[in-house]
Amino acid sequence: MQRRTFLHSMALFGALGVCPSLLANSVSGSANAISVEQLPELKGELTLYLGRGEGGLYEDVLNAIKKRNPSFKLNIRRGPTAALANAIVAEAKAGVRRADLFWAVDSGAIGLVSGAGLAQSLPKDLISQLKPEFQFSNWIPVTGRIRTLPYNTERLSADKIPDNIMELPESGLSIGWAPAYASFQSFVTAMRLIAGENATADWLKRMNDKATRYAGELGVVMAVERGEVDLGLANHYYTLRLKSGKPNARVNLAFTQNDAGCLVNASGIVALKEGDLAANFIRYLLTQEVQSYLASEAYEIPLVGNVAPPKGLPTLDTISPPKVDLTKLADLRPTLSLMRKAGVL
Repeated sequence: MQRRTFLHSMALFGALGVCPSLLANSVSGSANAISVEQLPELKGELTLYLGRGEGGLYEDVLNAIKKRNPSFKLNIRRGPTAALANAIVAEAKAGVRRADLFWAVDSGAIGLVSGAGLAQSLPKDLISQLKPEFQFSNWIPVTGRIRTLPYNTERLSADKIPDNIMELPESGLSIGWAPAYASFQSFVTAMRLIAGENATADWLKRMNDKATRYAGELGVVMAVERGEVDLGLANHYYTLRLKSGKPNARVNLAFTQNDAGCLVNASGIVALKEGDLAANFIRYLLTQEVQSYLASEAYEIPLVGNVAPPKGLPTLDTISPPKVDLTKLADLRPTLSLMRKAGVL
């Protein structure tokens, strides 16, 4: 779905009312996305803290929601996800509540806000739209992203790549990584939770002797495609976006098995204000239209049913991601300490 088509189609729906029983029947006990046509009109005012990311695609979604709801005013404060999470916690400690909603590009930031007791409980019928493994009582994962090993298809075949992330330093392969990148640090945090601090510290030291450093994960994927390194560590969508603009790109995706190298993380939204308006706003982000748009344009993974995943990515039930409480990825301080001690940062 192209940006212009998406914005136009969302705007055309207008301010439609909806019978409560229709909404309930559409989502109760299911994991299917509903259409924006079935949602109530938004009326009132909310302030959203929006984590930067996805090249303006989240802004397209917000603009479409505002156009469909002329009686709704959305104030937006933009910034790095981690900085906004810290600001929300600091404001609450000072007795100030400026944000009504927080849309973060990383679940760790959600965990920081939730851990401070600021996240409001959400309606069960809203939560039930999500696939069971992504259902939480006080935040809504919007889209998923999976850790992958993008590899150069001219230099390497998938059967030569370890399916255990711990074996990567001794694989004999040249590797690209971006340790300063937030997604990488969430991945290392997951490794700490799964494998323990000692094993993670050892892995970081071994990798640091072998890997080539890049500023970001798009840079990692581009270096893999150019043949500077055999493979890299990056979220899946960087590879898919590169291939969308360059179909013959010499890069493909490999996956580890049931370890942090195959972590499924999520962008997510939390309501900081009680009431129907905040919850109903979140409903828009789980609609068929928004989920399909983010899958086709941002190459993110839909977390509700009946929405096709991005092209070129296997479905979640065909890979083996680890089971991790995503909100625990907020505990970054031990991760950063380990990375500094290992000389990675």
